[in-house]
Amino acid sequence: MCGIAGFIGAGGVHDLQAMGSALVHRGPDGAGQYVDESERVFLAHRRLAILDIGGGEQPMWNEDGQVCVIFNGEIYNHAELRRDLVSRGHIFRSDHSDTEVLVHGYEEWGSALPLMLNGMFAFAIYDRSRQRLFLARDRFGKKPLYYVVGADYFAFASELNALLKHPQIDRTIDQKHLRKYFAYGFIPAPATLYRGVNKLPGGHWMTYDIASKALQVAQFWQFKIEPFETIPVKPEDVWGEQLRGLLSQAVKRRLISDVPLGIFLSGGIDSSAVLAFATRHVPSREIKTFSIGFTEQSFDESVYAQRMAEHFQSDHHHEVLSLEAVGDLAEKVLSMLDEPMGDSSILPTYLLCRFARQYVTVALGGDGGDELFAGYDPFKALNPAQWYAKHVPAWLHGGLRSLADLMPASERNMSFDFRIKRALRGVSYPARAWNPVWLGALDPGELEELFQQPVRYEDVFEEAIAAWESSSADNLTDRTLEFYTRFYLQDNILTKVDRASMMVSLEVRAPFLDNDLVDFARRVPHQYKLRHGVTKYLLKKSLEGILPVDIIYRKKKGFGVPLARWLKGWKEPAIAPRCNDLDLAWVSRRWSEHRAGKADHRLFLWCWIVLQNHMRAVTA
Repeated sequence: MCGIAGFIGAGGVHDLQAMGSALVHRGPDGAGQYVDESERVFLAHRRLAILDIGGGEQPMWNEDGQVCVIFNGEIYNHAELRRDLVSRGHIFRSDHSDTEVLVHGYEEWGSALPLMLNGMFAFAIYDRSRQRLFLARDRFGKKPLYYVVGADYFAFASELNALLKHPQIDRTIDQKHLRKYFAYGFIPAPATLYRGVNKLPGGHWMTYDIASKALQVAQFWQFKIEPFETIPVKPEDVWGEQLRGLLSQAVKRRLISDVPLGIFLSGGIDSSAVLAFATRHVPSREIKTFSIGFTEQSFDESVYAQRMAEHFQSDHHHEVLSLEAVGDLAEKVLSMLDEPMGDSSILPTYLLCRFARQYVTVALGGDGGDELFAGYDPFKALNPAQWYAKHVPAWLHGGLRSLADLMPASERNMSFDFRIKRALRGVSYPARAWNPVWLGALDPGELEELFQQPVRYEDVFEEAIAAWESSSADNLTDRTLEFYTRFYLQDNILTKVDRASMMVSLEVRAPFLDNDLVDFARRVPHQYKLRHGVTKYLLKKSLEGILPVDIIYRKKKGFGVPLARWLKGWKEPAIAPRCNDLDLAWVSRRWSEHRAGKADHRLFLWCWIVLQNHMRAVTA
């Protein structure tokens, strides 16, 4: 895992060095750069050495010095691609670097290169003969890539903080995108908090022509539900066997490493499955597993992780923490978070990564299983929500929400009152907005109060609505799956894990996002993902006999923190100057209501804290 940065045009070597230095945590093992003052090409790389430690330095060039690459990520099918490219006459100089496959792959396939890759990646290729840059990001956007196109420059970087080191970049807040931040709890690609600054969405590539200064952005892949046309006589048996084979293959691909490797183990079905299939390829005692537990019982599931470690006899490492101590780390973690995102589980994720990094440099996790196989609670709410929208008159919606608000606000993880209140706020809107409203910190009505101006839900949720309406799926489950995989997975879950792991220079791999496994999952009909109220139905059935049944079917807990309780004693952050045009009295009322236990504003208040922290950091 690494960090990349660079620019074409305005700027100097000192700017490149500043951008690269901002990425040291992503690549502490080495630094490389390429500078061509005459062509105004500046490229920087920070390396976390994982494969071919002695021969993987970057920028990496082809034989004639016309093509070079800086790369962040891992290509899991690099050995197969190397054999293919060698058979086509390409000459490799490294022993087994996956980076060199990108150089020769670009020579062979051009802009079709990303389609050939099974992995996580963000890279920039400088094509000297054609005088252009070619950049790409993996299918789900697991590795980040930010960019700006100015009048006399083009700049890019792995993180927003590094990109903002370029002196030409405008740091004006985009008010529309700020509303999206509070509406979703994250800012969906290609938007960022800053005007003119973009994220290349997952599954996209782009080229920048140095002479004409023309930028082209194109999509090479998008997650889309396309169910199998024929259902086998015994789908649980036939598809279950296929799924087990694909999971085993995906895990095996991600066990390649020249440095110590381990597995995150929560005791949930996804991480337990990763461990189970890893033991088919590596002796169990050689597999290091990691979990953290909490002294507060409603937020702790480490007992299940311990049980699975004992079941598979892995070399297990476990740490028990007080959640209050976790809260004390919040300021430190948020100071390293380059882009505002409102998921408070970044705190325990950071602690897990920090703990694992004491022993390993690479870890496998279970990310993607919930999004691919319908594992979240909102999937179970779809049918009741549909009934509610059909049978309850619209004029009653507001009154029912007001009644629900009278319920005492619980501090427990995913409490009943929390779920009821979130459900009712969502179904107050058309179905195409249910998912983002359920997840977000503020609904459009609340955004109007905070921003003191009219807000149309069609504007703040335009990305989710466009995906919903362009979907070819004819049912709520599949449309919701597409929402989670296209937005929530990319801009929340994967962003959280990338930032938390890179803060401690740890590479995290996601077997569930393997190309072949994803292609299979998107073709499984929805009734075999959510069946008779059972989420992740096919995945669970396929793992019977591999995992203990009570582990497979235990209630999902999630990786949370007692945010509602913490915030009652949290010191209100100083208001950043650029937030003075918001209704600060409204914000103060939210703090007061939450502290008094009159309402649960945990999602908004956390988003507010994260935003203020970011604003102070970028103006320091």
